[in-house]
Amino acid sequence: MTLYPRFAAHIDAILDTLAAEGAIPAGLDRRNVTVEPPRDVAHGDLATNVAMVLAKPAGMNPRALAGLVAPRLEALDEVVSVEVAGPGFINLRLTDTVWRAQLDEILTAGADYGRSTMGGGSIVNVEYVSANPTGPMHMGHCRGAVVGDALAALLEYAGHKVVREYYVNDAGGQVDVLARSAHLRYREALGEAIGDIPEGLYPGDYLKPVGEALAAEFGDAYVGKPEGEWLVLFRTRAVAAMMAMIRADLALLGIHHDLFSSEAELQAAGKPEAAEAWLRERGLVYDGVLEAPKGETPEDWEPVELPLFRSTQFGDDQDRPIKKSNGQWTYFGADLAYHFQKAQSADALIDIWGADHAGTVKRIKAAVAALTEGRTVFDVKLVQMVRLLRNGEPVKMSKRAGNFVTLADVVDEVGKDVVRFTMLTRKADAQMDFDFAKVVEASKDNPVYYVQYAHARVRRMNRKRVDDGIADAAVDLDLLDAEELALVKLAAQFPRTVEGAAAAREPHRIAFYLYDLAAAFHSAYNAGNDRPERRFLRADDAAITAARLALANGIGQVVRNGLAVMGVEAVEEMG
Repeated sequence: MTLYPRFAAHIDAILDTLAAEGAIPAGLDRRNVTVEPPRDVAHGDLATNVAMVLAKPAGMNPRALAGLVAPRLEALDEVVSVEVAGPGFINLRLTDTVWRAQLDEILTAGADYGRSTMGGGSIVNVEYVSANPTGPMHMGHCRGAVVGDALAALLEYAGHKVVREYYVNDAGGQVDVLARSAHLRYREALGEAIGDIPEGLYPGDYLKPVGEALAAEFGDAYVGKPEGEWLVLFRTRAVAAMMAMIRADLALLGIHHDLFSSEAELQAAGKPEAAEAWLRERGLVYDGVLEAPKGETPEDWEPVELPLFRSTQFGDDQDRPIKKSNGQWTYFGADLAYHFQKAQSADALIDIWGADHAGTVKRIKAAVAALTEGRTVFDVKLVQMVRLLRNGEPVKMSKRAGNFVTLADVVDEVGKDVVRFTMLTRKADAQMDFDFAKVVEASKDNPVYYVQYAHARVRRMNRKRVDDGIADAAVDLDLLDAEELALVKLAAQFPRTVEGAAAAREPHRIAFYLYDLAAAFHSAYNAGNDRPERRFLRADDAAITAARLALANGIGQVVRNGLAVMGVEAVEEMG
């Protein structure tokens, strides 16, 4: 058990004892009791809100309750002192032995340090990317792809079983446009001069190989033929080609999904009809007329009876149609059935969506609540777009793509790790600029470089000890002083950072934490520039060198573990 859960257990035991003695009521709800680092390190090593949380239900003054808990905490061997602060917070100072033991735990656990059982093996379906299969991945997809993939890895690290899913939107009008665009390129491959791409078709050169493959397979069999003879065939072939391209693009980022679900197959299997029938049986779908649009009513608007889902019963502001007047499923009707399908095999669902889909969150949440009768936890994470810059100037579009910058081009220029780390340096719902010049800059203002350099610096120190002929010595962690143990205190926060990030579904917290840890490490390393006695490598003292290298290796291990959760390689050396 790592440090923070261990002290939470100590507090639980103390509360059990106080309840048994009759000093506090039994059965108090302790779920909101926390053990965490104090906001100001001058206040100690740990802080707990136990007295603040339990005082009111216990019918006590917070400081009075703190006065019962504090002496029992101070009696623990690991504790140097306890202080009741302000209205009833309890601050603890721990022995140096505790922190040396923490460093030993980091070194012993290795790649498993920070791994948690918090998830208890519950199954979480994370659906992310799900770009329309109409072209290569572009940077508009990239941020959601990285956030979703890092979140999936984080949840696994925190003890969940994770299913990574991609929903292939292959049943809408956009794939018919794709088929027509592929047919145009097919004719071009057979020698026809097609001129400018007509308005409404996809213009990118990426469809040329698709057209060439169709020409090689079918010759001129579909030249000049009615659309009805080739549309379905060309749509199937084109979607398959686009999905192969998308998979290859995602692989450049190290992203691989477990499951690809087809909207077309979902509809062919009658899943929307099944979902509608299930909801009708429970009175949650009815035939009704939509309210007229707010504001000035369009002249061509007329009331039409449609099957409506009672989403207002689940917090939405109006009931939603699941079919159009022509009998086709609405996007919402198809999505409703898709989420019903996902919920059959998962305890929780998480969707990663672009911020432009914010308006549909309420209705999908309502649908999942209805379809699972409240059993399945469902969360939607909205991801803002990324603005691409080069030295502060907007980046020009890609000729190959037609009207956007491809993910492949960006990864080719700056590398997978830079792209992934950068996408996690801000909250997903905050706007982001991706400047090609800034993300490869070798400075502390570039989090990617700064964190990677911390790990590379640790690895270089190990090599340099050998190169400098500093003798190997037994590791004695008692040689580490308070200044050095401050680094261990920060490293020891990694397990709780993992659990907090997983609970909040916020993988960017790992990037923030790693930057702070790297900054503290670089500061400790640089202290040796002005104070030779603070150097990690001491040619005159093999013992202190061994202890400080153990400290550096512990920090390096935590950085490596955090980067692994983010899907970023911990580099061995940097220029």
